[in-house]
Amino acid sequence: MKIKKHIPNALTCLNLLAGMIGIYYVIENGALYGAYFIFAAALFDFLDGFAARLLRVQSAIGKELDSLADLVTFGVLPAFILFLIIQNTTALWFLPYFAFIIGIQSALRLANFNIDEKQEDQFIGLPTPANALFISTLPFLGNRFVWFQDLLENPYYILAITFLFAYLLTAPLPLLALKFNNFKWSDNKWRYLTLLFSGISIMVLGISGVPFAILTYICLSVLSHVFGKNEEK
Repeated sequence: MKIKKHIPNALTCLNLLAGMIGIYYVIENGALYGAYFIFAAALFDFLDGFAARLLRVQSAIGKELDSLADLVTFGVLPAFILFLIIQNTTALWFLPYFAFIIGIQSALRLANFNIDEKQEDQFIGLPTPANALFISTLPFLGNRFVWFQDLLENPYYILAITFLFAYLLTAPLPLLALKFNNFKWSDNKWRYLTLLFSGISIMVLGISGVPFAILTYICLSVLSHVFGKNEEK
């Protein structure tokens, strides 16, 4: 029993470890490497919650530890990725430091999530893992499409992405939680559509399809909210 209750927290610590190693690899080897560690951390982030529910060992310290790990992996690491991307495209020394707003907004997002009991069947603001996955896979999208690589070489375009996604982290924007209480089409159609179109993007484009998957998630979440309000009326 004592060992069982530590399994979810051990998985959370692996999430944190992936984030710390990821920061080191990004600094030493470049922004492209960050995505691999964020993918690994996202897996551990899923498994720790799954294990806690399966083993029925959810705890207050586990919730706090999860947010602290997420801040490093899904907040600080993507901020460093953007820092390096911007640094490589400008001679203005101060511009890359604007990337750290992602880490600050991630901290605010996670702190708010911990005290907000309304975010069970939906999120308010973009979840930090989705934000990190979007940012970390931008270099792969640039490698695949020349037109996007040109955009990645424009520091002001990257700054625009930085501020937009920093805002989305704490925006009062309802977004889908991809949790299924049942599998009825009528109750989950927007979740199914999100998984379908996101899956197609990734199957066709591989890792470079992840940004499109995240944009699909945001757009369909907004449509779900708009049409949901219309149905209530």
